[in-house]
Amino acid sequence: MLKQFDLTGKVAWITGGTHGLGMAMAMALGEAGATVVVNGNSSQEKIDQALEAYKAAGIKAYGYRCNVTDQKQVTELVATIEQEVGPIDILVNNAGIIKRIPLVDMPLEEWKEVIDVDLTSPFIVTQAVIKGMIARQQGKVINICSMMSELGRQNVGAYAAAKGGLKMLTKNMATEWAKFNIQVNGLGPGYFATSQTAPIRVDGNPFFEFINNRTPAGKWGEPDELGGAIVFLASQASNFVNGQILYVDGGILATIGKPANE
Repeated sequence: MLKQFDLTGKVAWITGGTHGLGMAMAMALGEAGATVVVNGNSSQEKIDQALEAYKAAGIKAYGYRCNVTDQKQVTELVATIEQEVGPIDILVNNAGIIKRIPLVDMPLEEWKEVIDVDLTSPFIVTQAVIKGMIARQQGKVINICSMMSELGRQNVGAYAAAKGGLKMLTKNMATEWAKFNIQVNGLGPGYFATSQTAPIRVDGNPFFEFINNRTPAGKWGEPDELGGAIVFLASQASNFVNGQILYVDGGILATIGKPANE
C-alpha cells in the first residue's frame, strides 16, 4: 500500500512554489521522491533562494521565472521543462494573489488582476500541460482552492469569485479528462501559520483569536500538515479520485463556529 504514495521518477511543477504553502507542498512532493519544478515572477533572487532551500532539504529542484498569466511565457516554459527536466507528471496550480478591498471600491483593473492570477492562470497553465498528459494517458492536476471556494467574507470578493470559479473549473477539467487516466482535484487550505500570516498571529490580534475560536481544532495549521493531502492527490493512491476538493482546514468548514472560550 505505501508504494502507492511513492513519487520517485515523477516530475512535479508547482506554480508559485518559491515560498509559503507552495514551498511546503513542493517539499512534501520532493520528500515523496518527485523532482520538483517551481516558478516565480518576482525576481531571480527569490527563485535562487528557494532552490537553495530545496537543495538543503535533499530535494532535486529546478526553478524558472514565468508569469503564469502570460500564455506565451507558459507555453515556452512547458517546452523548457520537458526538455531540461522531463515530462510533467504532476501539476499543482498554486500561484495566487489576494486584494482585500470592498467590492464597492474595487477598481476594475485590480479585480481583473485577481481573476487573471487566481482563475485564468490555472486554465492557461493546465491547457499547456494537459496535452502531454493526454498523449501519455496519465497525469495529476491539483488546483489550490480555498475556503473562499465555499463561502464569502468581507473585502475578498474578487478572491472568492476566483476561487469559487476554480472549484468549478476543477470539476469540469475532471469531467473532460478522466477518460485519459488523468485525475484533476482541488486542495483547499484553511488558515496556516506562514511567514505571510506571522504579523497577525500574535496574542490579542482579533483575527488570530477569531480563527482560533472558529476552528474546531482550535489552532492554525502548520505548513507541513498539507503534505499528506498533496502527496495523496499526486500519487497512485488517488487514481479513482476525480473532481473533488479536499479541504485541510481543521474542520472550520464543517461547522458554523464555536463561541470564544467554549
